[in-house]
Amino acid sequence: MILFPSTDEFVEGDLYDEIMQRGKIRVGINTNSKPFGYLNEKGEIIGYDAELARHIAQYLVKSRDRIEFVPVTPSNRLIMASTGKVDIVISTVTITPQRQEVVSFSIPYDVAGQAVLVNSNSAIKSLTDLAGQNVGVIFGTTAEKNISNMVPTANLLGFRSYPDAYKALKAGKINAITSDDTILSRFVMDDKSVKLLPKRYSREPYGIAFKKGNSTVKLKENLDYAIKDMQERNIIPRLRKRWIG
Repeated sequence: MILFPSTDEFVEGDLYDEIMQRGKIRVGINTNSKPFGYLNEKGEIIGYDAELARHIAQYLVKSRDRIEFVPVTPSNRLIMASTGKVDIVISTVTITPQRQEVVSFSIPYDVAGQAVLVNSNSAIKSLTDLAGQNVGVIFGTTAEKNISNMVPTANLLGFRSYPDAYKALKAGKINAITSDDTILSRFVMDDKSVKLLPKRYSREPYGIAFKKGNSTVKLKENLDYAIKDMQERNIIPRLRKRWIG
């Protein structure tokens, strides 16, 4: 199978071919989600997902620089993918059966687990201790549904970004934050006054999301090939070690 055809092999209407003709890939990414996607002091988008996107661009359009980053949030990222506002979304999107009804996914490139972040002096030791407590979740994430099912008596407060939830935790407005361990771990690395509870409560496979339908079959083939190849060449494990530890 030829995964990277020349320009004279294009078939009109296929998103992969459209990307190749354009010579640039549009990637939705959360720019407020350290260590996956965030702005450095120069205003550049960096992080695990950002670097993965640049590698994907290298595979698809033969250049890490032929990429247009489009900021997305957890609450709008699936809409951006499903409506074609971006070609792909790389933004710690967990693959779930419900989401697969709306968008298509690549094979997983990483796996996280849902965790709970609390202040270091907190009396909360386990998930059951969240009953009756104010728990911060990020709108549009799987954590919102998971915690509702596991601790229905928890008082959920929604936030638009992880920094907003973290500020609320530090200010005492909430007692805990629940989300993926890969995301919450950045706060522990930067601030010893908070900690992650040791247990993980779910399995969260991350995939690249894109528009559903026949027009993205070739795109999925090439994304899956790129992820498999990067796993085999140890590129993705190195990215994970660099950005997450």
